[in-house]
Amino acid sequence: MSGGELFLYNTLSQRRERVVGRKLGLYVCGVTPYDTSHLGHAFTYTAFDVLVRCLRFLGREVTYVQNVTDIDDDILLRARSTGVDWKELGDREYARFRESMAALGNLPPDVAPRATEHIPEMLLIIQGLLAKGLAYEREGCVYFQVQRATGFGKLFREPYAAQLEIANERGNFPADARKKDPLDFVLWQAKKPGEPSWPAPWGEGRPGWHIECSAMSMKYLGQTFALHGGGEDLVFPHHDAEIAQSEGFTGKPFVRCWAHTAMVYSGAHKMSKSLGNMVFVSDLLRVCSPDAVRLYLLAHHYRQSWNHDRRALVPARRLAASLARALAGAVGATTDDLDRHAGPFLEAMADDLDTPRAIGELQRLAETADVPARRAARALGERVLGLGFAGQV
Repeated sequence: MSGGELFLYNTLSQRRERVVGRKLGLYVCGVTPYDTSHLGHAFTYTAFDVLVRCLRFLGREVTYVQNVTDIDDDILLRARSTGVDWKELGDREYARFRESMAALGNLPPDVAPRATEHIPEMLLIIQGLLAKGLAYEREGCVYFQVQRATGFGKLFREPYAAQLEIANERGNFPADARKKDPLDFVLWQAKKPGEPSWPAPWGEGRPGWHIECSAMSMKYLGQTFALHGGGEDLVFPHHDAEIAQSEGFTGKPFVRCWAHTAMVYSGAHKMSKSLGNMVFVSDLLRVCSPDAVRLYLLAHHYRQSWNHDRRALVPARRLAASLARALAGAVGATTDDLDRHAGPFLEAMADDLDTPRAIGELQRLAETADVPARRAARALGERVLGLGFAGQV
C-alpha cells in the first residue's frame, strides 16, 4: 500500500495536521538508562513504533532516531548510591531496555546515538550560541539566555511564572548564582569532583541535557526535520529548550510536527522512577504474551492518559488469544486483499493514530468467514500494529 495520508496532532500548532513528505525523519527522546523499563516507557515507545510501522506501510521512507541519554545527573546519582561505575550502569540498563522493547515486539530505531559519543557536535552548537549572544559563560558553565530567545515556550504556551514553576519541578536550579535569569538553562556544566568530564574551550565539564538532543537530532536528520516525539512531560522545559537553542543556532525552523504521548498512572501518580511506582515490562511479559501487552497498551489512544489496572490485562489476553486462533492460517495477503479490506482500519490509523478503533476493525475482519478479509487482518496486525499472532498466553 502507498500514497495513504496520515494526520497527527501537532503540539506546536495545537491541531491535527497531515504528515507530508515521502522521506521523513523522526526523532524520539530515548531513555536515561538507570532503571528501566516501566509501562510508561512501553506506552511511549510502542506508540512511536506503531507510527513508524504505519508510515512505512503507507509507503513513506522513515529514518527513526531514538537517542540514549547516557550521561545525566540521575545516572551519576544512582551510580554513586550503588557503588557502580556510571558507564557500566548505563550500559547495563540500556541493554535491559532494548531487551524489553524487543520482547514487546518494537522494532529497533535506525539510529540509537549516545550522548557521550556526540560531544563535538554539542560543542559546535554551544560555540555558535555564544557567538550570537544567545548564551553566556560563567565560571566554566555555559547557559542559554531565555530572554534573548524569540517566543521561548512555543510548545508550553504559558507565561514566565508558570514556565519557572514547571522547570523547577523538572530539574531546574533557580538559585544558581551564575545565572542571569532563574529560567536560563545549562548548556555545559563545569567539571565537578568525581564526575566524568570532557574538554571544552571554556573548561572541562559535561553537557546539559537539552543540548544533547539538539545535537543528535540535527546530526542525523538535518537542521529541519519532520517529526519529533516523546512523553508529554518533556514538552517543557526539554522540548521548548531544544527549539530555542536549535533555531537560535541555525536560524531555521527546527521541527515541523511535535507529537507527545500521555502519561500512564499507577494509582494517583504518574508512573515514574522517582516515585518508585513502576510496573516493569519484564514482569508483565512473565504472565502475558507480547501481543497481549501490546493490545493492552494500544487500547489507549496515545494522547489519552490512563491508569494501569491489572484487571484490564484479562480482556487483552483473551483478545490476543482469539486473534491468534482466528488468523492462524490467514497468511499471504495480496494487494487486492488489502485494497478491499484495509480501508476502515487505515482510516482509523490516519486519524491521529486511533489505535483503539483500529483494533476494533482488526477484530471485525478476524471474525469474518471471508478468507481474504482475514488475510488482510493478519497483515495489518503484523505490519502496522506489530502483533506476532504466536505464543499466546
